Amino acid sequence: MTVNLIKLSVGIENIDHLAQVQEGRVRLAEAAGEGPRLFHRTRHMPRRGDELLDGGSIYWIIKGRTRARQRLIGLESDVDEEGRKFCRLMLEPGLVPTDPWPHRPFQGWRYLETKDAPPDRARGQADQEMPEEMIEELRDLGLL
Repeated sequence: MTVNLIKLSVGIENIDHLAQVQEGRVRLAEAAGEGPRLFHRTRHMPRRGDELLDGGSIYWIIKGRTRARQRLIGLESDVDEEGRKFCRLMLEPGLVPTDPWPHRPFQGWRYLETKDAPPDRARGQADQEMPEEMIEELRDLGLL
């Protein structure tokens, strides 16, 4: 059974900004001779790793709303320079926009059942012409 993760993306303004930050991290990994690796570093190894790697994604919360997801392709355990264990959540490049569901802040990551995950965003003609803030306000009012 597939399960997902949900995580706050602190300091990120929007999906494009997250993509730029991730591209920068891939370039740093390449410059360090590690190849084009994209990952998010976290303190704890997920216990439900097999379920995550069975098609699971990490859902990114940006500015209080779940805005994008990214497929998980691996989990790596490692130790930092100070001897502390950590986990690399290996990510597939490319962000998939989701419907911007509101979400309260929390620390770390949480499991997210597929049935509770926001759907991928279906962008219609009108959505492409409206600013993101207007779309959110109209959704909050129940007009979209």
